This record gives sequence, structure tokens and C-alpha cells, in this order.
Amino acid sequence: MTPDQVDRFYARLAAANPEPRSELDHSDPYTLLVAVVLSAQATDVGVNKATGPLFAAISTPAAMVALGEDRLAEAIRTIGLYRTKARNVIALSQILLDQHGGQVPRDRAALEALPGVGRKTANVVLNVAFGEPTIAVDTHCFRVANRTGMAPGRTVLEVEDGLMAATPARWKNHAHHWLILHGRYVCKARKPDCPACVVRDLCGFAGKETA
Repeated sequence: MTPDQVDRFYARLAAANPEPRSELDHSDPYTLLVAVVLSAQATDVGVNKATGPLFAAISTPAAMVALGEDRLAEAIRTIGLYRTKARNVIALSQILLDQHGGQVPRDRAALEALPGVGRKTANVVLNVAFGEPTIAVDTHCFRVANRTGMAPGRTVLEVEDGLMAATPARWKNHAHHWLILHGRYVCKARKPDCPACVVRDLCGFAGKETA
């Protein structure tokens, strides 16, 4: 995809959805961090169902630690890998209290040092909570970047680096939301909805002519 095509690609997604937002319910950087950790290998809808009641009662690291691993596990038992995730959330909450004054750090290395937090989660927190121009590459973003030809790569990091290089600065704050939502609802894995795609003519996907 040429630089002009990439710019037009984002411009059309922006026209259709000027202010894209994360579909994970949260009220602050801490609840966002917890929600993203819980969302690994789970749907946003499923996570929101569990965190709705949880966040109504527990919204700080201190309250989470006081809740404890067993009761947290019970609260999120409908989410896949809930026991491991409960252990990680309690551990990261304790680290936030011990090392960061109970605040979520605005620093990639510090975020990635937290249990259950990898590069993608750190990118989401940096972007959504702090407005950093990062691009979080999940399965949807990875698929769209490769399928369209915008930033092909064999690994998540290759795709992230490609997207960071290809995406004009004016689109970076919302780029990963547009790509994720496009992949989730239009450029779907099994059956992409090419006839409804607003960027179809810019896309390099060979199968779009028969979709």
C-alpha cells in the first residue's frame, strides 16, 4: 500500500467513526489496565459482563488487594484462564502500591514489568489512558495489516513496527482502534464483508473480488 493509499485508508475509517473508543468498559487507567489484562484470549463483551459488578465495588489497587485472589477469581470465573488472571491482577495491584504510589505508570518498561502485562497491553494503556501514539496489535489488527497490505509481517512486532512506520502522525492516536474495529466487524477472519468495506478499493486482499 502506498503512503497516499494508507492516508486515504485512515481518512475513510475516520469519516465513518471519528472518535473510536475501546470497547472494554473502564473508568480510569487502573480499571483499564485490569480490563485489558482480563481480555487476553477473551471477548470484550465477556470481560465487560464480569467487570461491571466488579468495578462497581473495586476500582483501586488497594481495594483489589483487599478483595484477595480467591474472591477475585470467583468474580471473574466466566472469563477464560480466570485463576491465572486473578493471580496476576492481585500481584500487579500490589506492585502498583509498593512501587508506583498506587498509580498506573506512564512508562512502557514499568508496565511490561507487571504480571500479565505484555507489549500489546502496555500499548493499549499508553494509548487509551495517556494519549500516547502507540499501536496495539491484536489478532484483528494483525489480520487487517497483513490482508490489506498496509503493514505485512510474520510477527506481531513486525506488524507493529510496520504500522508505526506507515501510519501518518495525524492518525496514530486512533489507528489501532480503527484497525481493530474494522477487523472485528468488517474484515473478519473467516468471511470478510468486502461488499460493505469502505476501503475496498485501497485493499490488496486478493480474495475481495469473490467475497
